[in-house]
This record gives sequence, C-alpha cells and structure tokens, in this order.
Amino acid sequence: MKTSIATVSISGDLTEKLEAIAEAGFGGIEIFEQDVVTHDGAPAEVGRMVRDHGLEIMLFQPFRDFEGLPEPLRGKAFDRAERKFDLMQELGAELMLVCASQHPGALGGADRAAADFRELGERAAARGLRVGYEAVAWGRYIADHRDAWEIVRRADHPNVGLILDSFHTLGPKIEPESVRRIPSDKIFFVQLADAPEIEMDLQYRSRHFRSMPGEGDLAILRFMQAVVSTGYDGPVSLEIFNDQFRGGSPKTIAKDGYRALQCVIDDVRRSTPGAQIGPIATPARTKVERVEFIEFATRGAEAAALAALLRSLGFRKAGRHITKNLTLWRQGDIRLVLNEEEGDFAGSVYTMRGTSVCDIGLQVSSAADTAARAQALGAAAFSQPLSPGQLDIPAVRGLAGSVLHFVDEASGLSDVWSVEFTPVEDATVAEAGLARVDHIAQTMRYDEMLSWSLFYTTLFDLTKSPMVDVTDPNGLVRSQALQAPGRDFRITLNGAETHRTLAGAFLMESFGAPVQHIAFATDDIFASAARLKQSGFEPLPIPQNYYDDLASRFELSDEMVSAMKAAHVLYDQDARGDFFQIYSRPFGGGQFFEIVQRRGGYAGYGAPNAPFRIAAQKRILRQSVELKI
Repeated sequence: MKTSIATVSISGDLTEKLEAIAEAGFGGIEIFEQDVVTHDGAPAEVGRMVRDHGLEIMLFQPFRDFEGLPEPLRGKAFDRAERKFDLMQELGAELMLVCASQHPGALGGADRAAADFRELGERAAARGLRVGYEAVAWGRYIADHRDAWEIVRRADHPNVGLILDSFHTLGPKIEPESVRRIPSDKIFFVQLADAPEIEMDLQYRSRHFRSMPGEGDLAILRFMQAVVSTGYDGPVSLEIFNDQFRGGSPKTIAKDGYRALQCVIDDVRRSTPGAQIGPIATPARTKVERVEFIEFATRGAEAAALAALLRSLGFRKAGRHITKNLTLWRQGDIRLVLNEEEGDFAGSVYTMRGTSVCDIGLQVSSAADTAARAQALGAAAFSQPLSPGQLDIPAVRGLAGSVLHFVDEASGLSDVWSVEFTPVEDATVAEAGLARVDHIAQTMRYDEMLSWSLFYTTLFDLTKSPMVDVTDPNGLVRSQALQAPGRDFRITLNGAETHRTLAGAFLMESFGAPVQHIAFATDDIFASAARLKQSGFEPLPIPQNYYDDLASRFELSDEMVSAMKAAHVLYDQDARGDFFQIYSRPFGGGQFFEIVQRRGGYAGYGAPNAPFRIAAQKRILRQSVELKI
C-alpha cells in the first residue's frame, strides 16, 4: 500500500513539511490548498518541489460546498471546480477530494447530488482527473459513508469514487463492517485518524483532537480490516487535525505518523487472511518478559551516595565489569548497574545530567526481532565501540536520547552477567525482600506523551490504561500507564506542563533525564520495612494527617493504620485488591525509589496518594536547599 500524509497534519511552512514527510519515509502527500496558496512559488514549482523530495501528490483537497445547489449557485460551483482542475493540473495532482456540502442554500436529494457528480466526473475525465466524495460526520445532508456511497453509485461514472475517512465513520459510531459492501474499484482513497473517546461536538473533536492511529480509542484496525476485505490496495493516508501537533516539531510528527501507519498496515496483514497488501516484512510486536537491568550514569561522590542508598535498600554488590568501570548491584530479580566510565555514552550522560538513568535493558522474546521492528518503525539504532569480551547487544535510542537494550535467552544475550562481569562476594548486606521491578516511571513534557506512548505500543505487546491526572500542589501532571500481558512489565509516562510541578522541576534540573523513579515489588511490605529500618534506610516521612484521613476513608483496623504510620506506608485499594507504598527520600535532583506490594488484582499505581507523596517530597527538597544555603 502507498502511504501518505496530509500536509495539514504537519506544522511549519510547505518546505519544512515536505522535508519532514520525505525523511519519515512516506511515499506521498495530500496537499491542502492553503499550503499552495501561502507558498511564494507558482503551483507548477510546488509540484516540482514535491516530486524533488521523492513524493507524489496523491490527493488535492478540499473542495467544499459543491453538490445540491440551485441555480445560479450550481453554475458558480462548477466554475470553481474548473479553476481547481486548472490548479491540480499545474501541481500534477490527479484526484480531488469533495467533502459533503455544508452550504446553507444546498438542497437535499440523492438523485440531485448524483447528477451533479456525474457532470463533475465528465469534466474531470476530459482533463484526465478524478474526484472523490467524502461524507463528513456533521454533514448537512450526507454524514454517513453509506449515504455518500449511494450518491457515488447513482452517479455511475468511472471518474467519480468514494473517499473513506476513519474519523467520519468511527467518530459517530457507524459500524465499519458496512464498508465491506463497497466495491474496491469505487474506493478512491482512504484516510486514517484516531481520536480519544470523549463526549464532545464531533466537528470540534475532529478539528482539534484527532491523533495518530494507536494514540486514541477508535477502532482503527476494524475499520482497515473492512477496507482491505473489499480488495482495496490503494493509498492509505493520515489526515490529522490536532492543536498539539500544530505547534510541534515537523520531523517528530511525521516520524510518529509513519510509525503509526506502518504499524496499522502490519496489524492488518497479520490479522486479515488473504489481504492483498503485500508480504509481512516486519517482525511482530515483541513480548517484554521483564526489566533485565537499569543502568545509572554516575561518578565520584554521587556514585558513592547512590551505592550507600542501594545498600540501605538491601542491594548487594554482585559483580564488576571485566574491562569497564561498571558495578552490578542485585536483589531478587532486580539488577542495577552503576556506570562510572568516563569515555563512553554513560560518561556523556553524566556530564550533561549528573547521576541519572541512561540505559534500560529489557528481556524480550527475541532481541534481534525487537531491534529490527524498532528500526523499521523509525527508531534510531544505538551502538558504541565494544571493549574486549563485551557482547554485541541490540539497542535503540529511547526517551531523551537514552538507550534501550534488548536481551533474550535464545541468543545467549542474557548470559551477559556471567560473560562480562566478575562476581563479587558481598555478605555485608541483608536483602530486604525486594523481588523485582514493578514499574519504571518516565517523565517528559506533556506534548511528548502521545509520541512515546506510540513508540512503546507499536514496538511491544502492551496495553494502555486510561490517562489519569496526578495532582501536584503546583499544577497537574498527566500519567499514562502501559503494561505487558501478565503485567510482568509496566511503564508509566508522566507528562509535565510546568516547571513548578515536581515532575517539571526534575526535567528542568536534570536537563530532561528520562526516568524519575523506579518501583520495586515486595511480597510483604511490612517485613521489608522492618529490614529496611535495620539497614538504615530513611523513608519519605508521611505526616499524621494522612493516616487520620486514611482511617476515615477505608475500613482498616487500628493496628493496620498504626503499622503503616510507623513504617511510613501509604495505602490505596480498588474493587480488585489493595496496594501499599513506601518511598525513598529524593536523591540526585529529584529522583526516588518506591517499594510496593500489590494484593489481589490491584492494577493501579496509587494515584490518590500522589498529592501527599509530592507534598512530602517537596518539603524534603526545600529543606535540602535551605541546608545548603
């Protein structure tokens, strides 16, 4: 299938848009008339510029308020169409989108509209052009693709066909299966757009809240399965209207769009037997088995402070790298690496950000397939010179230039710990019962959240939880949780809109470090708390008021509340289970660790506790600043 994106979907001037679209990998564009009119070159020059970028103008749009008009308006509409045909021929565009009329003077009637399109088809054919008719969800007479198809059917002209837009079908909840009844040769063009499932005027939602496929809640896969079942193998294009994208980076938006579109096409190939849309060339989404390791770039006194914090959490030094200044710390199935090397990637991260997470290793079903899929979907490969004895582990760039490494058992990459590290015996530390990584929390600007959610969900087999608002005393932080089947891997994306929030301040102070906190799971939080106390761990202090309020909100025994208060444990519950949390004090400019216990089927992250946790962390950070002064 040819891939395309509407120029209106990308920010910038036409030159910037074309550069971004071509670099992302698209084959063509839908060119919006406004982009031609605002350009300072002639239409023929615009057409040459498009082709010089290796792109094709697959659609010219929009042509509005055409069908069903009485005279003299009807004649004027045909005159306008002829002028647009002139423009299309100068551009080198062959297909024009005609959207359902909103003209206040338009008359209803399928036969009247069909007659108009039959004549328009004749005029287009005389110039070697075609026209496609699109229903719009808020159309005055035609708001349903089934009605638009009936008009095209009655027009019965080879140069008149239907244009399908997923939003105009799925937004108003029209059953996409109805598309299967349309002959493939009468579908001239297909546009895709996702959107959040929110109650809102359809036109306003369409103009401001469309998103890339996979970023919203619409049934894009079902829509495309219905389209390809007809035998359609023509262009598939993105038409996205989104206020956030209009102010974003053209290259980022274009790359996200290409990733989303390629993923949809891949999903359709895999889920639709006999689909005539080419062979499956990209490996399937990978299952994340677990977090294999988390690596910190650190050095000197900061490395010593972090090592001391890890000891207080029950981690023991378990290995030293055979050639580099790396130490491995372990507890349960958790592996943390402290990288003090000065001349490699971690060294440059430390120079820019100080102590921070620079690398996350994931155990996956196939490391090679994961890397291949990531690169096919536009991720940048990562590599650096290997020292003697090092394994060549596949990796790609992640959030804020960090690294994601992929290991698996089949290829032997999971043997890295025995191959690259010399064991260290450390009997001085008593483990605290921390068993595994429960989740990793990545912090970013709010306007990056859709992009990174798309990155993870197109690469891995993950599901999204509903986005929630985390209340900070100085603003809102939006949080999106992604999890693997079985919840063996969880990651939360936290979007900050202002530097006044704790998350925003962390981004500012760390120059955009990708991970703000890591949560470790225990099977008995009170036993872990007792061991942590013996190890000298200092939990985040939670005030008495929290526990007074807790006793009023939940049916907890006095003994339970007292035990939580003594250990500074926070609590939450839902219909399926309950949840306990202990936080470390902030370190390294606002990073922190969390210890959690999930009981029953609790699937959340303790969001109701966030305001209390954030207030306590801000008190600690203020005290730290005051002491320095």
